[in-house]
Amino acid sequence: MSDENREQFVSFGEQGAQLTYGSYLRLPVLLDAQHLESDPPAHDELLFITIHQVYELWFKQLLHEVVAARDTMLAAAAEGDPASGLWRAQHLLARVHVIERVLVHQVDVLETMTPQDFLEFRQRLAPASGFQSVQFRELEFLSGAKDPAYLRRFRGLTDDEQARLRARLDEPTLWDAFVAVLRARGLPADDDEQVADAVRTAAHDRDRHAAVWALAEALLQHDELAASWRARHVVMVERMIGAKSGTGGSSGSAYLRGRLPLQYYPVLWDVRSML
Repeated sequence: MSDENREQFVSFGEQGAQLTYGSYLRLPVLLDAQHLESDPPAHDELLFITIHQVYELWFKQLLHEVVAARDTMLAAAAEGDPASGLWRAQHLLARVHVIERVLVHQVDVLETMTPQDFLEFRQRLAPASGFQSVQFRELEFLSGAKDPAYLRRFRGLTDDEQARLRARLDEPTLWDAFVAVLRARGLPADDDEQVADAVRTAAHDRDRHAAVWALAEALLQHDELAASWRARHVVMVERMIGAKSGTGGSSGSAYLRGRLPLQYYPVLWDVRSML
C-alpha cells in the first residue's frame, strides 16, 4: 500500500481521529440542550422536552423535503417537461409521508406520561406554548394554509423568525407548484373548477397523466397525515389537561379542535365526489 493510500485509509478509521461520531453529530451540544425548569426536578419533564425537541428536528427535515419537492415541480413546469421532475417530487413527498407517520406515533410516547406527572411541571412552562412553533407554521404556510394573522398573534418572535414567516407567506406553496405542473401539461388550471376538472381528467386517463395523478395523490396523503397528527394531538391534550387553557394563553383543546377541519387541498378532496 502506498503512503498516499495508507493515509486515505487511516482517515476513515479511528486512528485518523479527524472526525468522530460525537463530533459529527455535535452530541455535546445536542445532549446539553435539555434543561429542566422544575425544582425539584420532575421526572417526566426530560421526556416532555426531548419529545418536543425531536418534533422540531423532524419539522426541520420536513421543511427541507417540502421545499425540495416544491422546487422540483416548479423547475419541471418551467422547463415545459414536467414529467422529468415529477418522479423526484413524488419520491420526496413519500419521505414526507413516512416522517409524518413518525410524528403521529410519537404522541404514543408522550402519552406514557400521566396527567399527574405533567402537572408537576406544567405551570413552569407558561407562557411558552407549542402554538409558538415557527417551523410548524412554516410547514403549514408551505403546504398551502397561509394565514398572516399568525404573525400578529405570535408572542416573542425574534426578527429572524418574523422574517422567515413573512418569506413563507410570499413564496410559492406546494399547491402553487402543482398548479404550475398542470398548466405545463396542457391542462387548464386558472381556477379551482378548472383544477378539479384537470385532476379528474388525470384520474380517468392515467396512460397520459399517470404522473400528475400520482402527484395529486401524494399531496392528498400529505394533507391526510397532517390531519391525522392534528386529531391525535388534540385527543392527547384532552387526556392530559382536559378543558384547561393552554400555557400560552390559548383556549387549549378548544383551539386545537377548531383546527381539525383544516384542509390544505380542498379541491383534491372535492374531486373524490366527481370520480
